Parts: sequence; structure tokens; C-alpha cells
Amino acid sequence: MTYIGETIKKLGFGFMRLPLLSDEVDIEQTRQMVDIFMENGFSYFDTAPSYLRGKSEEAIKTALVDRYPRERYQLATKLPAWEKSTAQEAQNLFWTSLGRTGVDYFDFYLLHNMGGNRTDVFEKFGIWEFLAEQKNRGRIKHLGFSFHSTAKELEEVLQRHPEAEFVQLQINYADWEDKIIESRKCYEVARKYNKPIIVMEPVKGGALAKLPAQVARILLEANPDASLASWAIRFSASLEGVIMVLSGMSTLEQMMDNLSFMKDFRPLGREELAVIERVQKALAEMPQVPCTGCQYCVEGCPQNIDIPVIFKLVNEYLIYRDLPKIRRKYVFETRFMGKASDCIACGQCEAVCPQRIPIREELSRAARYLETP
Repeated sequence: MTYIGETIKKLGFGFMRLPLLSDEVDIEQTRQMVDIFMENGFSYFDTAPSYLRGKSEEAIKTALVDRYPRERYQLATKLPAWEKSTAQEAQNLFWTSLGRTGVDYFDFYLLHNMGGNRTDVFEKFGIWEFLAEQKNRGRIKHLGFSFHSTAKELEEVLQRHPEAEFVQLQINYADWEDKIIESRKCYEVARKYNKPIIVMEPVKGGALAKLPAQVARILLEANPDASLASWAIRFSASLEGVIMVLSGMSTLEQMMDNLSFMKDFRPLGREELAVIERVQKALAEMPQVPCTGCQYCVEGCPQNIDIPVIFKLVNEYLIYRDLPKIRRKYVFETRFMGKASDCIACGQCEAVCPQRIPIREELSRAARYLETP
């Protein structure tokens, strides 16, 4: 029995974090990276209209589409309907992507970043039906969606849309048991519905390649020759049902490292998985806000603050200390909801918090960390 993507090597080139020269894509280095990627037998490329403000799709055309026969590669892009105000504007994103990339069809096309309020926009704008029509017309080979929310909501989407051929999930060993991201639980739902899985953020936006020293030491002692990123990517690629692991490579060095262990991919063995478990335990023991993501605090918040999401970002900062990246994520996550500084200290959240977290105090701390002065 064949399945989607079975003949494609498992490493995908994500065009989200390309090398830059000032604010422009370093197209010469990008071409070189594309060539090396292809020469080593890899062929899956992933982009989106919003990556690098549209420059990612343009770079795909220049570095890949204009230089290689169409049958040599697989191209994936996405439709972020929630960015637009009307159905027509949202549907036009599809035609814009076709024009920018210069292809006649997409091998993999995704409804982009479903979850929470964003999921309803795709229904409201008729995006599922619109894309089904494009698939019937041969402009899409495989239709799926990327997802950032709970396992419960993922199951609801898959029940409502059995036509989805694959799902793209955030899976990495740091988020595997995370009570907000629910990486493992989402993975298990996708497996339950027999959906092939494409993995995004296997290195957690680069954080797992820059671990705290005491955590990195566990991996380096286990294998001094293996990069920190290799442990993370191999963890995701070793999972049953995963057909592709995306890596947002931004340097030739990252490209060569990834190719070194993915060209002849070997799943993690039992001893290596035991090492990963030690790393997971070490990360879990680092100081964090003890939020379980139960959402009780959110339901009655008069300021519409998604407190668990904010605490998740605070915890990322406390562990990985990459403040510029966390602040960028904070701006994105809070664009449809209240910010930490919007808290009016009414205290209703603390009255219902099962963990008895001093939420008002933690939100004040979050505002200091995450909101640029």
C-alpha cells in the first residue's frame, strides 16, 4: 500500500529563515543551498505568502522554479485566510502564490495555521470548498493543513474534514508533553485518523540548537560528534507516520549539518531515546510558570487575555533566553487578544486557577519581559 510522500527523502527545506543581506534575501547563497540540497537527493521545499513578507515565495521562484525542471522537486505553500477581511481577499492568496512562485500547481497545499479563532475563518470564507475545486482542476496535488492548537480541536477538524490528506504539526522533544502545545497528543490524533504528518519546528525555531549549557552537556556527553540540532530533527523524523521534517535552514553550515545525518537517515535507537528523555526531564526541571493550560482563567477575563499562551512564551524565555525571538512571537500571538499589560488586576483568574498561580504578578512580569519598552 502506497502513501503520500513515501518516495521523498524526509528532510524538507523551509524557506522561512533564509540568509539575508540587510532586509533582502541573499539570493546567491540561497541558490547555492538549493543546489546542494538537490544534489544530495532532497527535493521538498516549503514556503508561505507571509514568510519574509512575500519574499520567500519570490526567492523560491528565482532559486528553484526558474532553474530546475518541475518534476525534480515538490513545492508546498499555504493560505492564511485569517489575515484577510473577506472571502475574495483570502481566496486571492492562492492566485498570488501561483504568480509569485511561477508554478502551475502545488504538490502540497495547506490551510495555514489553523487553531482557535483562526479555524472558523476558513469555514466562513469557504476555503475548504475553494481549494477542493483547485485540486479537482489539477492546481493542487495534495491538500492538508498546518495546525497550532489542542488535540481536541484537531480531532474536531479531522472529523469535519476527512478530505484533508495530511497534517502539519509542531513536533519536537521539548514540546512533546507540553500541556499547551500538546505535541504528543496532536501526533496521536493524527495517527488515529491515519493522516500522514509533516513536522514543523523540529528544532523549536532554533532553540534546541542553543540549549542551556547544563542541558546541552547531556547530549554532548552521549555523542560529542552529533550536533544539538541533529538530535532534535532525528527525534521527529523517527516517529511513525512522519513523512517530512521541515528545517528552516538559514546558513550553508546548517544545511551541511542537516544533510550529514539525514542523507542516510537512521532512526533514534533505544539508548538515544533514553538520552532524549534525560534532556526532557532537565528542561522540565528548569524554573517556569507552573501553568497547565487548563484555560479556566481565560473564560471570564474582561480583557480577553489568553493567559496560558503568554505564560508559555514567558517559559520559553526563561529556558532559552532568546528575547528578540520571543518578543516577535508575542506580537504574533497577541494580535487578536489582550496583552499582558492590559490586565486590570481584577483577580478573577486567580480565583479559578487550580495551580494557585499569582497570575496578576506573573502577567506584570510578562509585560516587563515581552513588551518592548
